[in-house]
Amino acid sequence: MRHGEALADGPLTDRGRQQAAMLGQRLASLPIRAIHHSPLLRAVETTRVICEHLPGVPVESSELVGDYIPPVPEPQALPDVYARFLDGVSAEDYATGAELANAAIQRYGVPATAGGADPASHELIVTHNFFIGWFIRHALDAPESRWLGLNQGNCALTTILYRPDRPPALVLFNDMGHLPAALRWTGFPPDQHV
Repeated sequence: MRHGEALADGPLTDRGRQQAAMLGQRLASLPIRAIHHSPLLRAVETTRVICEHLPGVPVESSELVGDYIPPVPEPQALPDVYARFLDGVSAEDYATGAELANAAIQRYGVPATAGGADPASHELIVTHNFFIGWFIRHALDAPESRWLGLNQGNCALTTILYRPDRPPALVLFNDMGHLPAALRWTGFPPDQHV
């Protein structure tokens, strides 16, 4: 899931705390065995609010689920809109992002049974837009740069099912059904919300 609405690189807004509380209520009935979150403040605060509804679930901060630029094999070959968006990203940032993104897939993009866990268990990752796009891209076996343009709402839920005998399955994408219309963010202008 993406973190709740936040001030630029800062704490959650009141709306962000409401979004997180409503998602926590939705998740309370699931067998969540672990919560992993980005070390950035907006993800940490979102996790704290969600944990009010999931007492006793182990929580872990991980740089692997942080906010970084996933791989872009040939930035110069991207459509202009994406090339402009990524203008100024250094070679070092690309290399670090690729390393973290690939390590995240190795750690989190596997069936629960790979770690000896109950296959019916769930793990929640409280993260950022690019990371979710990267995992969706991986699940759909799309080209590496295809994470670009996949946008998630604040506290929207995306579910990917990992099973040992088949490819990953994208079950749910950007689901905001737990949020009233006033708390949904789509990235579109207000007159185009659905």
